[in-house]
Amino acid sequence: QVQLVESGGGLVQAGGSLRLSCAASGRTFSSYVMGWFRQAPGKEREFVSSISRSGGNTYNVDSVKGRFTISRDNAKNTLYLQMNSLKPEDTAVYYCAAALILQLRMVPNSVDYWGQGTQVTVSS
Repeated sequence: QVQLVESGGGLVQAGGSLRLSCAASGRTFSSYVMGWFRQAPGKEREFVSSISRSGGNTYNVDSVKGRFTISRDNAKNTLYLQMNSLKPEDTAVYYCAAALILQLRMVPNSVDYWGQGTQVTVSS
């Protein structure tokens, strides 16, 4: 069992930055591919970014490439998402996700554990 707790969301102006964190319980954090999804009001949950178990490989969707950076610290059981140059269309609830399946292009059905989500609001 893995519990995920996100933090770091908030309100920011367009062009600003936020850093999300996801603290994981348990001693098996490094066994999971980790990722971030987001869900805007009235829309489906969408995949944003992921990182391999060792942290050596990452994957970002086109809409966030060059702006978002995912990282992890396996010693601290923590996942991060550094978000720069934020846009109003980045406004959503951001969810941390953990998956045992070894694919970086995560889909909701492949996720084993979800966090509760943290709200990110970008004003224009």
